[in-house]
Amino acid sequence: MATKVKVGLIGTGTISKAYINGCRYFDILEVAACADLFLDRAQAVAEQFNIPKICTVEELLADPEIQIVINLTVPLAHAEVSLAAINAGKHVYSEKPLAATLEDAQRLLEAAREKGVLLGCAPDTFLGGGLQTARKAIDDGLIGEPTAAVAFWGVYAQGGDPRHDFFFQKGAGTMLDMGPYYVTALINLLGPIRRVTGSTRISTPEREVQHGEFKGRRVPMTVPTHATGTMDFASGPIGTIMISNDVYWGSNLPRIEVYGSKGLLSVPDPNFHVGPVKLLTPGEVQWRDVVWKELPLTHSDKVTRGVGVADMAYAFTYHRPHRASGELAYHALEVMTAFDRASDSGQHILIESQVERPAPLPVGLPEGQLDT
Repeated sequence: MATKVKVGLIGTGTISKAYINGCRYFDILEVAACADLFLDRAQAVAEQFNIPKICTVEELLADPEIQIVINLTVPLAHAEVSLAAINAGKHVYSEKPLAATLEDAQRLLEAAREKGVLLGCAPDTFLGGGLQTARKAIDDGLIGEPTAAVAFWGVYAQGGDPRHDFFFQKGAGTMLDMGPYYVTALINLLGPIRRVTGSTRISTPEREVQHGEFKGRRVPMTVPTHATGTMDFASGPIGTIMISNDVYWGSNLPRIEVYGSKGLLSVPDPNFHVGPVKLLTPGEVQWRDVVWKELPLTHSDKVTRGVGVADMAYAFTYHRPHRASGELAYHALEVMTAFDRASDSGQHILIESQVERPAPLPVGLPEGQLDT
């Protein structure tokens, strides 16, 4: 194993803990520093997880030992913080979305190319054992030629703490907050998307918090809370997606299913890295009786958030492409923002960016490693 790659976190909110634990699973990574606008919050996380350096954002970017910056700021700050890190000569891995707008995302891609650094972005859940098993099942032809797919996510979120209002604002919202898991998973399984159409709406202009400390507070909804869309994949399949914050009492809809000429695949929740993955073929369907076959995982179920960072470290250490790339995140962002444009215009929207499906992970990797 080469010398460890040192990473530094900017932003020490709730998700930072998952990244710290996830990164430490991999032999190649060392979590060396953390920074936050609120140094007391960074101090608390550093003490809890024994991170040796607590610093300001400027100090972290100036540290020559930090090779990868993990950007865990709020969505509207993603572009600004990532650009500063790129200009400091750091490789950058950002939480999703890559940026709040396509224009800002494009500037990040161009800056990274000019600086010769790697740009990556969440989600990396498609590198988990569940979605890698599903990918291998499709690549191995277990469902024949893929013809269609569906993806559904629905809850009812009312907000509460004012610090979390960004979830209902530009740069986040239902689609840009949860959609990346589903759209990225589908791109990994079926390849790039060439055009979309859809309908979106803000179902209510504001919501009243019903429980807890902030009961009675009214939270404005400034971006669509319900989105449905149709995606035409370049490889042929047609996908249907619903991402909704208007589902009051839960749903029995599947997370993701992929249909093929010889069977269909039930894909696990792409918000997580684990299974199960289930297969249904014609011989297992009888009158009024459907028997799903659960597939054994072909890849480790121990990886979690941080696997995309580790893959980036392997990429620049061993001179190969990385999988959770900025280009992949940009393509997903273009698709997700196209649903609104399609709804407003009443037309199909052609997707200008195209990417290759990320390479699948090898089977049988040792624990804590991504390359054989």
